Amino acid sequence: MASDPALLAAVMAVEGGAGTGSTGGGSAGGSGSRLTPTWWPRWGAGVVVAGVAALVALGIHSLVPAVPLLTAAVGLGMIAGQIPASQRLLDTVLKPGIALAARRLLRIGIVLLGLKLSLFDIAGLGWPTIIVIVLIVGITFSATLGLGKLLRLPGTQPILIAAGFSICGASAVGAMSAVTRSKDEDQATPIALVTLCGTLAIFILPVLRLPLGLDEQQFGMWVGLSVHDVGQVVATAQIAGPAALAVAVVVKLTRVLTLAPMVAIVGLVERARDARELRAGAGNTAEIKRSGSGTSAKRPAIVPLFIAGFLAAVVVRTVVPLPGELLSVADMLQTALLAMALFALGSNIRFAALARTGWRALIVGLASWALIAVLSLGAVAILT
Repeated sequence: MASDPALLAAVMAVEGGAGTGSTGGGSAGGSGSRLTPTWWPRWGAGVVVAGVAALVALGIHSLVPAVPLLTAAVGLGMIAGQIPASQRLLDTVLKPGIALAARRLLRIGIVLLGLKLSLFDIAGLGWPTIIVIVLIVGITFSATLGLGKLLRLPGTQPILIAAGFSICGASAVGAMSAVTRSKDEDQATPIALVTLCGTLAIFILPVLRLPLGLDEQQFGMWVGLSVHDVGQVVATAQIAGPAALAVAVVVKLTRVLTLAPMVAIVGLVERARDARELRAGAGNTAEIKRSGSGTSAKRPAIVPLFIAGFLAAVVVRTVVPLPGELLSVADMLQTALLAMALFALGSNIRFAALARTGWRALIVGLASWALIAVLSLGAVAILT
């Protein structure tokens, strides 16, 4: 298996950012160098496949507008992850590019997502609505995290599910995984759950609108407060009309803005926990300080660079009169990058593993979905 060390080195280079522009020529000692030209980067094949999947997802969305593009991209990844032949490719030659798409492209897409939101739009909601949004995010996050720990979900699944359901779906899962250093297998279940529940919301919430007696504005606010991914919000709210869609998008993007402080808070908590573990388990703290081998030394920044970039993009959109053409291009690029990233994340999901261990996570996800829907409906009644 001479190709294994070369493949491992490629994956490490992608994750660490050191090899994203390298070619296969420098360390072409294994079979990987015989499969691709020396000028072709090791991550190239995986990125190309993710790009093709994004185009297919666009085609699906065009044919069936009720299916959001990003949801279609996740679904395609999930399907690819179950087919034995594609599994082998995903786990070998495509793995470096899939890893790059799931991390780097996702983060760039999140940065560009900030250009959709102006602080003036948020201010237009009014302080009562802003406070309610923050409260709903905080309550849902805390309750979901607590239930996940109570049911003993493995790894970082509790915090990733909490982020996905309370903030902005798969994008929040990917962002939170950066600060918690989550494994791919820990991300798979939360992404599957937010995709499932967000897709169900597209069909269930519009059916409930008339029995609940919600007008367009009320329905839009309910959707913006409770549905996970931005694409799912658009697909759900547009059914009730343009007024519902306008309210839903602003409310939803305000929820997205809470991603930055939530990531920062989790980063601080993780660092504090690392420090406690080091103090409790270190026999010689002076030696640890000299060697720099403590866990906290390897912890990512409290606010990752891409989250800071997201906030900077929001500020730019607020204070700089950007031309509509530029915003349109940024929107298309952001959608394409997120579609590629979500395909990559979806391809890490294995239904066989979910069937063995996923029932507890399913309970947490459904409970979180119900909680945020009920809290949001109550908030709509109070605010309107």
